[in-house]
Amino acid sequence: MDNTLFPTKGNLIVAKNTLALSQQGYGLLDKKRNILVREMMELIDTAQTIQSQIDSTFSAAYKALQDANIKMGIHTVEQIGNSVQEEDRIEVKVRSIMGVEIPVLNKLENRRIPMYGFARTTVSLDEAHNNFERVKMLSMQLAEVENAIYRLAVNIKRTQKRANALKNVTIPKYEKITKEIQNFLEEKEREEFSRLKTIKTRR
Repeated sequence: MDNTLFPTKGNLIVAKNTLALSQQGYGLLDKKRNILVREMMELIDTAQTIQSQIDSTFSAAYKALQDANIKMGIHTVEQIGNSVQEEDRIEVKVRSIMGVEIPVLNKLENRRIPMYGFARTTVSLDEAHNNFERVKMLSMQLAEVENAIYRLAVNIKRTQKRANALKNVTIPKYEKITKEIQNFLEEKEREEFSRLKTIKTRR
């Protein structure tokens, strides 16, 4: 028995309360873990879908870019590419899933109007532009989802560790303490009853 808990009725109440809180805590942690796992699995499916879309869009973008290089010349396409502005419209916000902070990137609108004139360009360049814009948007979504998956995985591991500590250490410990105190008090009551019965018989 734990030396810090002497076999008294007061300590029995403390042990029972601690056991009840530990069991309740384990139940809550287990529910949290299940919710986080379900959320992570859904995000993994989403990530796979987005990655597939990126692959197909990249293929279409490079094919259109090759056509543009052939029809317009690599040097001209390179000049137009150098005129494209660097992306500076990205903002990061945060949402919470069961206490886990997940970064959320703002949803940018596609730049439908190309940053070049139409005098020396072709439809192929427009297609490449639109596809690369779409790849940019999809890459943002993928980064958001993969970051969320990583953070959920870390929190799931931490939650599982705490739940295991309660299940395998704290709960068995206080179950044992509660049982030992109860047994001691019951034995003490039996001894007291026998003593009083003996005294009464003698009288």
